[in-house]
Amino acid sequence: MTDIASAIRKLSGELPSNVKLVAVSKFHPAEAIMEAYKAGQRIFGESRPQELAAKAAALPGDISWHFIGHLQTNKLKLVLPVAAMVESVDSLHLLEAIDRWGGENGKVTDVLLEMHIASEETKQGFSREEILSVVSDASIFHNVHISGLMGMATFTDDEAVIRKDFAKLVALRDEIAAGRDRYRGLPQDFGILSFGMTHDYRIAVGMGADIVRIGTLIFGERTY
Repeated sequence: MTDIASAIRKLSGELPSNVKLVAVSKFHPAEAIMEAYKAGQRIFGESRPQELAAKAAALPGDISWHFIGHLQTNKLKLVLPVAAMVESVDSLHLLEAIDRWGGENGKVTDVLLEMHIASEETKQGFSREEILSVVSDASIFHNVHISGLMGMATFTDDEAVIRKDFAKLVALRDEIAAGRDRYRGLPQDFGILSFGMTHDYRIAVGMGADIVRIGTLIFGERTY
């Protein structure tokens, strides 16, 4: 058994059945993805449009691709035809562009709204208030399915800081769910939370993550 296959099987045994594993395959070759695929993994995360498009064309058709990086609107044509979900919708401008593309191409795209929860200003994402504004009238979007929220904690070894960051995401999801009747057009299944990576996924699982995005633990350091 390869190290990749071993990591996949170990994670499959460790993660609760209700938590989805996105194997973050960005910067890793198709051969590495196939090792994980043969071990049973079917959801993979990519962050570069050209890389995603090339891998989707070369790899099995039953792979569910999640786009997890910053997405520029001029790259939608590379991502949206193959992505099962765009987890990293970080602005109203991008959300509107995905919605327009869907109308023009006959596709409804599952998306997560990325909330800025970390202390680093360089990280992307909506503020709490901006997300509340978006969901206040989700009925204006006809070609996106707003499934929930995504976030990345501050990169630190301080567990208290990580928990504080994750708690912001959980609290906002719970606030929206509690006031669902006020939000027109918000999907009934809204509530998915994607947070937690290699260094903090156990904390995330304990705090209620529905999706964790793990790369280095599975594939090792990037190869290109």
